Amino acid sequence: MDDPTAAREFYSRLLGWEVHDSPPEAGGYLMAMRGGRPAAGIGPKMGDGPMPSVWTTYFAADDVDAIAAAVTSAGGTVYAPPFDVMDVGRMCVAADTDGAVFGVWQAKAHTGAGIFDEPGAYCWNELHTNRFDDAKQFYLSVFGWSYKSVSDTDRFRYATFSTPGSADDAGGLMDSTTMPGETPSYWLTWFQTADTDTSLDTARELGASVLMGPEDSPFGRMGIVQGPQGEVFGLIDTTRTVGEPPTG
Repeated sequence: MDDPTAAREFYSRLLGWEVHDSPPEAGGYLMAMRGGRPAAGIGPKMGDGPMPSVWTTYFAADDVDAIAAAVTSAGGTVYAPPFDVMDVGRMCVAADTDGAVFGVWQAKAHTGAGIFDEPGAYCWNELHTNRFDDAKQFYLSVFGWSYKSVSDTDRFRYATFSTPGSADDAGGLMDSTTMPGETPSYWLTWFQTADTDTSLDTARELGASVLMGPEDSPFGRMGIVQGPQGEVFGLIDTTRTVGEPPTG
């Protein structure tokens, strides 16, 4: 973020986070807590070059150096080579073959998010990609994911992915070329809310823009928000569903 202090105020009021300072050696990084458990991190941008404010999706790894090497072998780009973050973990920042940026985290003292699938916490991460088949192959090569097709039509192409050894859905991939408009490929983080309409109204009051919604869907009532610093994220009430999931 350009202004982590402003982000602290925005997300505390929007998602009910308690945002704590980290030690001085953490470089201004803030830890967001919900119900006493880590929900997310807010930090200043790394490096001197221009970059947008974003929510970065992080994937857990047993060996971040091996994953960074796999990213390069699969045709991706490693923007920040693996480095240690004090005693809490080791990480890198990379992008897939179409430029969608993600992080990789090898846990030490900090294992990552301790709360999810609850109001005020993240509940889903999905890749919006302009190269759907290439993306599936890339993440299979790097992380060993398996996929389940939700819909495979010219109007809507979407698949969920699972990590090795698990049958549970961990996130999704959407073919952006089936949707109106043109955008770069990117990872979108969704936060759960108990009331989408109220959360969208609150986001507006706090200076954000609502890019989509509220809309009902088979997965919940949802909206997409651009925060005051330009970061885009989703809000969804997964308890309020309308219709049946698409098939095809």
